[in-house]
Amino acid sequence: MACVTYDTIIRNGRWFDGTGGPSGIRDIGISDGRIASISTTPLDDSGCDRVIDAAGKWVLPGMVDIHTHYDVEILAGPSLSESLRHGVTTIMVGSCSLSTIHVDGTDAGDLFGRVEAIPREHVIDAVDRHKTWVNCEEYISALEARPLGPNVAAFIGHSDMRAATMGLDRATRKDQRPNAHEQTQMERWLNDALDAGFIGMSSQQLLFDKLDGDICRSRTLPSTYARPRELRRLKSLLRNRDRVLQSGPDLKNPLNVASQLVQSLGIGRRPLKTSLLSAADIKANPQAIRIIGPLARLINRLGGNFRWQHLPVPFEVYADGIDLVIFEEFGSGAAALHLSDEMARNELLRDEGYRRRFRKDYESRFGTRVWHRDFFDAEIVACPDPAVIGKSFGQVGVDRGGVHPVDAFLDLALEHGKALRWRTTISNHRPELLRKMAAEPGIQMGFSDAGAHLRNMAFYNFGLRLLRHVRDAELAGTPFLSMEQAVHRLTGELADWYRIDAGHLRVGDRADLFILDPDRLDDSLDSYHEEVVAQYGDLSRMVNRNDPTVEAVFVGGEPVFVGGEPTEVLGRRRTGRFLRADATPAASTSTRAVSNVG
Repeated sequence: MACVTYDTIIRNGRWFDGTGGPSGIRDIGISDGRIASISTTPLDDSGCDRVIDAAGKWVLPGMVDIHTHYDVEILAGPSLSESLRHGVTTIMVGSCSLSTIHVDGTDAGDLFGRVEAIPREHVIDAVDRHKTWVNCEEYISALEARPLGPNVAAFIGHSDMRAATMGLDRATRKDQRPNAHEQTQMERWLNDALDAGFIGMSSQQLLFDKLDGDICRSRTLPSTYARPRELRRLKSLLRNRDRVLQSGPDLKNPLNVASQLVQSLGIGRRPLKTSLLSAADIKANPQAIRIIGPLARLINRLGGNFRWQHLPVPFEVYADGIDLVIFEEFGSGAAALHLSDEMARNELLRDEGYRRRFRKDYESRFGTRVWHRDFFDAEIVACPDPAVIGKSFGQVGVDRGGVHPVDAFLDLALEHGKALRWRTTISNHRPELLRKMAAEPGIQMGFSDAGAHLRNMAFYNFGLRLLRHVRDAELAGTPFLSMEQAVHRLTGELADWYRIDAGHLRVGDRADLFILDPDRLDDSLDSYHEEVVAQYGDLSRMVNRNDPTVEAVFVGGEPVFVGGEPTEVLGRRRTGRFLRADATPAASTSTRAVSNVG
């Protein structure tokens, strides 16, 4: 057999292939950016410049993050290093009906600014400065002309198409419909996106996502104004092409949630692949999670192709003052966030009539809610007044003579503004239910929201935290997934369902992988760190830092992180690529001989 010269050899690591099949100790040889050999015996390292000893470590396919909002950051900071450093080598953009394919900078600022808590002025600047494309193929070319760190796959956003077709003002009015030409234009754009290899379309019916800017401020996203006929025609294109609809239902309308499930059925036609936000063990509605899995199983048993998206870690959020998206779900909270002027907002917070409204909303237990509305379950973590740090707003009210928790919160928000920092956990707080969701076949692991809510949350390392949960359960003798299954859920399972060439580590596959130290799946994964974002005016955002856990990350055979530090290639040369849906994985067509494969 001909001698193979490798660019990199990884020796003696526990190899996982991303299919859920057995893992084992292997030598892995990388050549020309692909996996050339996977061997049970030592590979010849003659002429190999890079040999890595991975004894005691795991070698895994790069993880796939199915829900990010990197659409803006990728333009000026295409390395996307905050995801890469945790072993994520493929990310998906275009979530929640938002993309930058057709809208201009101002409309993008209005769409992304408040919904995703990304500074509006920086959204406008990034899109206006970098946008050179007018269609999906040109968008792909523009991305691949940048020094991409990870691989990228994309949805096209329904709100993007609707706003660009109708104008943002008309697209967010209840009395307006797209005319025949506008409907045809959206359908043409969607077809063009699918032809270009986009994985599908994202839409959104969730009503507490609100627009930024002045003209349309506080209206909901354009896709929420779409009527059934418009949606049916767009979904029909996805159904016929076997592409994915990513959607978020109107949580206050049970019929809307039910229709999102039923639409996946393929009675007399092809099922509509549907990925729905989201499977979560919500504190405010503790019983709802128990029907999530059975609903998905029922729909899929009846012939649907349905998945929930799920963040497999506690959903802990931070806030500066009153700036938190969950307040958008009730009237008094939305009224405060509507006011961008600080003086006007403070005047509102002082008003006794407003406070009565807030207290009424807070005490209401009717209807579907995301926030538990319990200020005793909200810890102050930073404040100019050190006496309140570590306490809940409810306890501060008690300490101040029985002040209502809402008034204690509003008083502190008025006094300290954004210098008041606090946190609470909204969902996924019960480990036993996290275990059940992680094993449910109708639930996908993802929903990190990476690149959005910069001051509110940081779930860049969600995959590592799931692996820790699985490892700890194994060690305790109470396994709920095998480690091979857990890796599959974070890698190959997602890539196969979305039909992209990622998530596997077999001969012929691109060498997108990371080396993990299982002994460092420890408490460091739970901590948050703050790092400035240069392209957002050095805004300090929440990220994760557990560098010893991931020893190295490779994209396309190139090391992009080693020892927790970026290599010289990252941000200077493209390592990732745009992944087109339905592209044939190289491993399935590889005919290269491989010696000593176990």
